[in-house]
Amino acid sequence: MPQPVLPVVPPAASPAKESRKQGFAAGNPGQPSSADGLAANTDVFRFFHAPHVVAGQEVTGRQVVFVLFLIYCLTPWASPPVALALGLGLAQTLGNPFATHTRALTAKLLQYSVVGLGFGMNAHAATAAGREGLLFTVASIAGTLGLGYLVGRWLGLGRRVAHLISCGTAICGGSAIAAVGPVLRAKDEEMSVALGTVFVLNAVALFAFPPIGHALALTQNQFGLWCAIAIHDTSSVVGAAAAFGDDALQVATTVKLARALWIIPVSLGTAVLFKQQGVKVKVPYFIVGFVAAMLLNTYVPAVQPLGPVLVAIAKIGLTVTLFFIGAGLSGQVLRAVGARPFVLGLALWLMISTASLLAILHVG
Repeated sequence: MPQPVLPVVPPAASPAKESRKQGFAAGNPGQPSSADGLAANTDVFRFFHAPHVVAGQEVTGRQVVFVLFLIYCLTPWASPPVALALGLGLAQTLGNPFATHTRALTAKLLQYSVVGLGFGMNAHAATAAGREGLLFTVASIAGTLGLGYLVGRWLGLGRRVAHLISCGTAICGGSAIAAVGPVLRAKDEEMSVALGTVFVLNAVALFAFPPIGHALALTQNQFGLWCAIAIHDTSSVVGAAAAFGDDALQVATTVKLARALWIIPVSLGTAVLFKQQGVKVKVPYFIVGFVAAMLLNTYVPAVQPLGPVLVAIAKIGLTVTLFFIGAGLSGQVLRAVGARPFVLGLALWLMISTASLLAILHVG
């Protein structure tokens, strides 16, 4: 995913505000502090945060826990929801001891994983899924952006914050916000609030959608289409669909990546709407890699035996990505979002989830 530049904190900023700004940087918010999780004056806190010498190297207890969780995420027993839950648990208790590194790795790891999933796709089936999802995509993006403007005004939110949250909900979460933010010339605080809102709701969606899909007896195709439209980030779309079934995964990945291409026209439209000049629009080039992998798997017989291996590796990469994302959602993220932006994000998410589900069920 494209990522915003680390914010520069003015000298007058308070320590809490400085930490909050840095924690949201790069689309994977949540630089944990010692104030998060365990109380700083407890023996347990000191045990997990104090360095211990192991094999001549200084390590902390929370680093060991992080590594153990990471190793588990590399095994076949881990799943995307479990990985996200482990990351969230770590963020809310011990904190992420490698926040800087995981922030830098998350976007690239997700992109490479998505490309790897392309080796499990068939171009003919993907084209059919893309055509089916086109009408839903156009209608949901237009509806979400329009409703976001109206609800944002009603809540008294700044126009830029409302537009960023709307774009993140309408297209592809953090990627859309990271692409549209520079076009808007959004402030660091505005980017932070928008990213925090969609990341929190994104995590909820990953846990909530598969049980709802099973309860409603959705087909693989229906669930994959619903995920692609109603869940923010590609990571959670693929994670939820993978938990539902392989066919749902194929539909969800194809439709979601086709949806992500709308970053380009929406960014251009944003520049016109907000009267911005001399801005550059970021193109999600990893989608080209996904399409290339899919074409190779469909039309080059020599590549097809490698497909299952590459897809398995890609799924592991996705699981690790979600662990990193969860580990970034510290208590600071939850506190920094604020009530009104969260209300806007929740209202838009419920609208697009309900409307798209009813439309999919009606179409059959």
